[in-house]
Amino acid sequence: MVEKLGHGFDAPGTGGSAAAPAPSGSVGRIRQTVLAYIGLTKPKVIELLLVATIPVMLLADRGHVDLPLILSTLFGGWLGAAAANTLNMVADADIDKKMKRTEQRPLARQAVPTRHALIFGLVLTAASFAWLAWRANVLSAVLVLVTIAFYLFVYTMLLKRRTSQNVVWGGAAGCMPTLVGWSAATGHIGWPAVVLFLVIFFWTPPHTWALAMRYREDYKAAGVPMLPVVAPETTVARQMVWYTWATVITTLAVVPAAGAVYAVAALACGGWFLFAVHRLYSRTKAGQEIKPLKVFLQSNNYLAVLFLALSVDSILNTPTIGHLLGW
Repeated sequence: MVEKLGHGFDAPGTGGSAAAPAPSGSVGRIRQTVLAYIGLTKPKVIELLLVATIPVMLLADRGHVDLPLILSTLFGGWLGAAAANTLNMVADADIDKKMKRTEQRPLARQAVPTRHALIFGLVLTAASFAWLAWRANVLSAVLVLVTIAFYLFVYTMLLKRRTSQNVVWGGAAGCMPTLVGWSAATGHIGWPAVVLFLVIFFWTPPHTWALAMRYREDYKAAGVPMLPVVAPETTVARQMVWYTWATVITTLAVVPAAGAVYAVAALACGGWFLFAVHRLYSRTKAGQEIKPLKVFLQSNNYLAVLFLALSVDSILNTPTIGHLLGW
C-alpha cells in the first residue's frame, strides 16, 4: 500500500537494508536468504500503513473498535506495501547500486536473483488482493492493486528519473492507506478519507525533500533529479514551507468530523511543524548551516502525533466539532 515508512514514511525511493554477515553452513545460508527476501519488502518503511490506516478506520466507525477487521486490513495492506516495495526494488536495482544509502539492498548486492524477486513481488500482489477481497471488501482490494500499479509504473518507472516533481505526484501512492482504511470499514470512500489523503499528499514533499537535502550527492550520483539536486537550497526550503502550510491547513478541514482532541492536536502539531520548516528556510536564506535530517524526523513525528490524536478522539467518541456547531 505504501511505502515510509526505517524512516517512518517511505517517501518514494527511500529506505535501505544493512549488509548482513557472511553465512556459515546451510542453516546460515537459509537464514540469509530469508532475511534478503524480508529486506526486499523494506520492512522499516511501512509504518505509514499503521499511522494512516488505523486512525482512518476508527474515524469511519467512530465510537467502535472492530479489532478483527482492523487487523485483517492491516495484514492485507502490509502484503500490498511489501509487494510495491519489492517491485520498486526490482525496477531500481541499477540505481540502488550507485547510492551509498541503498547499496546494501538485496538486489544491489545480488543476494536475491532479480527474476525471483519479481515473482515474489507478484505473488505478494495477488495475495494482498485476495486477502482484502475476502476479509474486507473488493473496493479495498482494488484500491491496493491500483496503489501498487501507480507506485511501480507512474512513480518508479515514469516520474522518478525524469522530473524533480517526482515525489509530489508519485507520493500519491503513500496517501492510499486513508482510502483503503475507510473503504474497508464502510464499503465506500467518504470525504474525511479524501481530506486525509490530501494531508499526506501535501506532507510528502517537505518530508521527502528534507531527506533528499541530506542525501543530495547520493541522488545526484544515481541521476535521480530530486528537487534538492536540481535547485538551490533556498528554493527547496521555500517550497517546503508552502507545502507545510498546505498540510496544516488541510488538517483543519477534518475538524468538523472530529472532536476537540484532534482539533487541539492539529493546531499544536501544525505550529510545531511550521516552526521547524520556517527555521530551515530562514537558515538557508542566511547562508547558515542547516540540518535537514532533523526536519525529516520531525515530519515523521508530526504525522504520527496527528494521527494518534485522531485515533484517541475517535475511540473516545466525544461530540464532533461539526455537531457542536450544528452542521
